[in-house]
Formats: sequence, structure tokens, C-alpha cells
Amino acid sequence: MTQNFHLPAGNHSSVKNHSHIPHGYLNSHPNHHPSSHSSVNAAIAQPISVLLVDDNPDFRQGLESLLEFYSTTGTLKFRIVGRAASVEQAIALATQQCPSLVLLDLELAQSDGIQFLQQSPQKQSRVLVLSGHDDDDWVYQAMRAGARGYVFKHKLSTQLLEAIQVILREEIYLSPEVATCFFRSFHAQLGRSLPQHNTTIHLTEREREVLHCVVQGASNEAISEQLNITVGTVKAYVSTILDKMEVRSRTQAALKALKTGLIEN
Repeated sequence: MTQNFHLPAGNHSSVKNHSHIPHGYLNSHPNHHPSSHSSVNAAIAQPISVLLVDDNPDFRQGLESLLEFYSTTGTLKFRIVGRAASVEQAIALATQQCPSLVLLDLELAQSDGIQFLQQSPQKQSRVLVLSGHDDDDWVYQAMRAGARGYVFKHKLSTQLLEAIQVILREEIYLSPEVATCFFRSFHAQLGRSLPQHNTTIHLTEREREVLHCVVQGASNEAISEQLNITVGTVKAYVSTILDKMEVRSRTQAALKALKTGLIEN
């Protein structure tokens, strides 16, 4: 499926050769300016290496131009280290280049992006899925296979930059609509029959509130605003929750909370 791009509003003089990109896909976003990067460490000295995986060359070119725009207007700098149209190409490039970030389409020629997530030897690469699929099972399978985030392609103009910032902080990015897809599929996998409440995990009331937000896919900043506490305090609560639940990630904590009945979504 052909995807078209609009670069965000602003000075495009430093973005090379994007006039060929068709209109109608990414709309201008008023929040795309240098201050939008402030939540990510501005002292990053080296560009973020990126592998683009999509079998549509126009879409890849549009993404490349968009990342170049972000590089010239903000504190995050991106460097494209590879472009792949298939799982085989993507795995080879990931092995050679060891990118920090992979932007991955799920529907590829003769295969799908889930295969890349399962077979890529570079587990340290952060994978952000960019997909036209809003099917619950696609979202669930991608996150279960190791994706750090999932963005619907029609939401790129408002969510791409935030999603990249979040996963670079080693967090999981799920917008509310994606989180809904994920947990619908999760509940279907369990047959909607959750075990009785786990009495061996003892959380304080505040820890339960934070965990409930994590289950909803909220970022640290969103939890901070919702509970009126600092981001540092949120991080401390999340760390304590992971220790008590004996899990290593927010996604694992959310899954375990629902599976055990500790939190009801």
C-alpha cells in the first residue's frame, strides 16, 4: 500500500530533495520544534543510528526525510545506516550495522515483520513498529515478539517523535488506541478467565495506582501528571514494583498484573 508524506510545518530548507514526496499522508504537526525533544537527554553526542525496514521505497524515503527534518530542528540527530525491503535484508543489515533504532513495517514482501523480531540477532536494537495494521492480534504478536512500541501509520504525524523519545528512554510506547488493541487480544488469549488474585505480591495503594497506569500503557510523564507526583518518584515506584513482581520490564509487569488478577484492566 502506497503511503504519502507531509513534513511538519517549518523551515524545510535544510531537508534535501523531499519535493517528490506526495501530499496527503503526514499532516503538519504544530509541536514539532526543538523544545519537543527536551525530555530526552540533549547531551547525546552521537547521531542515533536507524535501520528503515519497509518494502515501499516511497514510504522509506518519506521516513528518511522526516528524520532528517527532526535532526535539523531538534536535539536528536539521526543517521540512516540501512534500508531494507525484506526480512532477510533487514537481518543482514541489523547484524552488520547494529542500529540503535529499527523502524519496522509488519507487512513485507514474502514475509512479515514478526519474523524479523523473532530472528534478529541484535536484541539490543530498539524496534518501533510502524504499521497500517490495527488488528488486535498483529499488535499483540508484535509486542510479544519484542517490539518496544507500535504506531499506526495514520498516526505518524502526531506520535512518531514521541514514540522514538519514549523507547530511547528504555520505556515502552503504546498509545491508548494501541494499548486497547493489545489488551483485547491479551484477554482473548486468556479466554477472559483470569486466576484469582495473587496474594503473594504485596503492593501499597500508591504502587497499585502506578501499576494500573502502567497496565494502561501510560508513560512516566503521563503517570506523573495523573497522580501529581514527580517523574523521579514515578521511576522509583516502577522500579519497586518490578522488584516486587519479579519481572524485568513494564510490559512483563502489565502482563503479570492482568494474568494474576492483581490489576483489572
